Amino acid sequence: MWWPAVCGAMDDASFGTLVILCTAPQDASDAIIRALLESRLAACVNRHRVHSMYRWEGRIASDDEDLLFIKTVAPLFDAVEQAIRKMHPYDIPEIIALPVTAGSGAYLGWVRKEVRPPQ
Repeated sequence: MWWPAVCGAMDDASFGTLVILCTAPQDASDAIIRALLESRLAACVNRHRVHSMYRWEGRIASDDEDLLFIKTVAPLFDAVEQAIRKMHPYDIPEIIALPVTAGSGAYLGWVRKEVRPPQ
């Protein structure tokens, strides 16, 4: 697999699977999801409808959005962030990576098998 070359001496046990959270307008999320999957920057993306309330430009705002749960690996974070920023309509999109500290070995192996570094 490609990740030892990217990560140096990391082995399967220490290799960093990530879940990246990103909120997006409902009309933009399909394109973002498809781009991440087609480019193999993500193995899987779950979308959940949410209602977000937040402070923006000195006011409280609220929007119906999609919350994306993007399954990928740590070496691809920068590429995932860049891909999202290219397509995302917000000035400052939420892009937060959470490390996966435990999980099904078969599932985490599948995630690693399905993603590839950008060409």
